[in-house]
Amino acid sequence: MPSPWTVGPTSDPRPDLFLKLEQAHEAALTDRIVQNGVRRLVQESWDRSLSLRLDPSKLAPESELSAEELRELRDRHPLAAVLPVVHNLLIRHAFAAGLIVAIGDEHGRVLWIDGDRVVRRKAEGMHFVEGSDWSERRVGTSAPGTALALDHGIQIQRAEHFSQLAHPWSCTAVPIHDPDTGTILGVIDITGGADAVAPQTLPLVEAAVAAMETELRIQRLSRRPPGRTTVDGPLPAPTLTRPPAAPPRALPTRLDVLGRDHGRLDTGEVTTVISPRHAEILTLLAWNRDGLSADRLALLLSDQSGSVDNLRAEMVRLRRVLEQAAPRLGIASRPYRFESAVDLDALRVLALLERGAHRVALAAYRGPVLPSSTAPGIDAIRAEVSARLREAMLSDASAELLLEYARTDEASYDSEVWRACLELLPARSPKRASVVAGLKRIAAELEAPAAVESARNPPQR
Repeated sequence: MPSPWTVGPTSDPRPDLFLKLEQAHEAALTDRIVQNGVRRLVQESWDRSLSLRLDPSKLAPESELSAEELRELRDRHPLAAVLPVVHNLLIRHAFAAGLIVAIGDEHGRVLWIDGDRVVRRKAEGMHFVEGSDWSERRVGTSAPGTALALDHGIQIQRAEHFSQLAHPWSCTAVPIHDPDTGTILGVIDITGGADAVAPQTLPLVEAAVAAMETELRIQRLSRRPPGRTTVDGPLPAPTLTRPPAAPPRALPTRLDVLGRDHGRLDTGEVTTVISPRHAEILTLLAWNRDGLSADRLALLLSDQSGSVDNLRAEMVRLRRVLEQAAPRLGIASRPYRFESAVDLDALRVLALLERGAHRVALAAYRGPVLPSSTAPGIDAIRAEVSARLREAMLSDASAELLLEYARTDEASYDSEVWRACLELLPARSPKRASVVAGLKRIAAELEAPAAVESARNPPQR
């Protein structure tokens, strides 16, 4: 018996089957006549969409989040912690198959989209972009919206969508649940052509969701302080003898220095804010994993008062801080180096870029490395991370992702980035107006001071 959650035999891409589905959609939405061949759950979703007075000829009015609102929502959303799992299990497959992968929150708002660049651009035509609302109450029947409404994995193909703008597309979506409470955290969706609703696609997405939920649970357990579990009543007699489980592998201490002047150390149990000078030292040691001599480290830190003697005194103070904040994070001498692994957020961004996960990398990039630091070594790291991110965005980002980068503080006056956005956006994209306005703003704000200076100091004749 075919599953009601999959498209079943109608996934056969024969034109006559798609024509019948279009006719059934027209009859159901105009005359309220239900024809054979339409799944019951699709009919019920159409009825819900009609009851909301949605217009199938157009999407609901845009309710896109601003760039800042989207960034804040991503930062605090629990699914941000498992994006690498999605990249490893789905996004690589999506690039090869000409598909896109989207992750939405529990309300149906699209937080991240990645995958085939050409398909991403085409999907902008139905306003399937980051920040848009694809819940049933906004756009009617769709895989992500209906999956959330029914709390079940589902496939929606072509004219099964309520919106006619979505009829060229097929999608598979599965809700993601909190591993502890069971509440819905969000939804993951694969969109594209026939491959998006192939028989193997729904099990693939379900497996990815299971991996995400497992990763969430592992991350939470690794951050919980050890405790003793109590059980009411006698313990059951053991039925099987097993070797003792290996102790859990300690996660590396995290060092966050992007977009902040004070560093932040996170051991998984304790988070500590550290001084700018100590953040500089830790960043340089994390960046130079083989270690640095005292002379070299002092040179990379040097300012007006830099010296090896000052460095050694500072290292004594830093070790005292680490004894309280991160006891596992010892610093050896000759050369100075970490005795255990450190996960530096700046290096994490570069690793994501190298794997082609540009969208995840941009989400993880919270600003320049220790922006107020004047240490030569930090300045070099800051410049390298910034330059590699910019290069990746210009060379391989979609129009949507490049526009998101352009709106960051770092690129807000980068006219080359804004011009690249204009070249990538489709001719009829409503976003072109904001890009043109951005270029005019840059020209006005950067050229006006130059004109004033020229008036003050006219060329000598």
